[in-house]
Amino acid sequence: MKAHDGMYIGGEWRPASGQDTIAVVNPADEQVVGHVPAGTAEDVDAAVRAARAAFPGWAATPPAERAARIGALRDVLAARKDEIAETVTAELGSPLPLSQMVHAGVPVLVAGSYAELAASYSFEEKLGNSTVLLEPVGVVGAITPWNYPLHQIVAKVAPALAAGCTVVLKPAEDTPLTAQLFAEATQEAGLPAGVFNLVTGIGAVAGQALAEHEGVDLVSFTGSTAVGKQIGATAGAAVKRVALELGGKSANVILPGADLAKAVNVGVANVMSNSGQTCSAWTRMLVDAERYEEAVSLAATAVAKYVPGERVGPLVNAKQQARVRGYIEKGIEEGARLVAGGPEAPKEQGYYVSPTVFADVTPDMTIAQEEIFGPVLSILRYEDTDDALRIANGTVYGLAGAVWGADEEQAVAFARRMDTGQVDINGGRFNPLAPFGGYKQSGVGRELGPHGLSEYLQTKSLQF
Repeated sequence: MKAHDGMYIGGEWRPASGQDTIAVVNPADEQVVGHVPAGTAEDVDAAVRAARAAFPGWAATPPAERAARIGALRDVLAARKDEIAETVTAELGSPLPLSQMVHAGVPVLVAGSYAELAASYSFEEKLGNSTVLLEPVGVVGAITPWNYPLHQIVAKVAPALAAGCTVVLKPAEDTPLTAQLFAEATQEAGLPAGVFNLVTGIGAVAGQALAEHEGVDLVSFTGSTAVGKQIGATAGAAVKRVALELGGKSANVILPGADLAKAVNVGVANVMSNSGQTCSAWTRMLVDAERYEEAVSLAATAVAKYVPGERVGPLVNAKQQARVRGYIEKGIEEGARLVAGGPEAPKEQGYYVSPTVFADVTPDMTIAQEEIFGPVLSILRYEDTDDALRIANGTVYGLAGAVWGADEEQAVAFARRMDTGQVDINGGRFNPLAPFGGYKQSGVGRELGPHGLSEYLQTKSLQF
């Protein structure tokens, strides 16, 4: 794969300050597909300085012009979708059809939504004798994960640009090649020098330097709750704003009278997509006692279609593979009934984990409480809807979820009582304008749509 040996700073590719590199490994065959530089605090400082210098000019650029540049970026991403999909498949291991449809397709949709929002958003409003101005926060430090490498970049960079902010991006070290393609796209789209900057590197060095840098006004991070807490503490000490999209343990609640077959099949597909490496995955399926065994049987049949190496890719690296297999072993140890899959590696080569389904899972089990981040589904039994609600809300997380009811009214009534940031009702479709983010330890702030744009704005009032 094509890889740059420098950092994208101030509108050009510059040599890294150090000599260390990061090997990018294809998790499907464990072969190295490229190397990128391991950025240092010096590289981060250069990128932040470039973003700082570019900020006044970009902030003063009329929203319509910012919208045009984001629209051009969307067009470049659309034109390079095949290259993007192949790159994601090479460094993440995602099956190519998923890379084409989701990893390359959704970011184009999101970028387009912000091109439209930037042109139509009201950055001023009248309140009595005051004019309220919504102004860009400043320089944004964006730290993105590996599981949706381009989507997470676009979900942070596009609204930041629409708001008038400049950006320094530190992508995950497992999937930096996609980030380099994005940097090329910003250059091709005509973004002014310094408006977008890229530093590759490991989180403990480049990521920490970015979060701590005094020239960064807001840190937007997506990743684990543990790391999010550290970033929040660092930012809090500097009275710096944060936007944190963290872990999840989302419930898929199937109410009495709902279409059980559809709910189970969609639920299994949701968990197996992207090899289970989705923070919002519905990894807990809640079914009433009367139909519980039927649901378990349906899930076992459905998961058999997800063959490793075909419909399900590998996990991102050996560490993640070992972690997920350890959770499967823990589920067996704590008494859950293994319905499908198991801890044994399904292939000799690649970081694959067998798609796994557990039944007889109780709410207190480790696999029902902790985020596994792999193709593992837990099916829990509830006695009545109050019991279902108690179980659904009974974790430290609150990122997403689903409710299936006999009718929309029944499902919505239940969803209103869930402590979570987003709920799909009877298979509701993805909406790029809907706010995405969590309650409780699933994060702070929202991404996507106008709520995502507002994260990058600060408020000033003028009294007359």
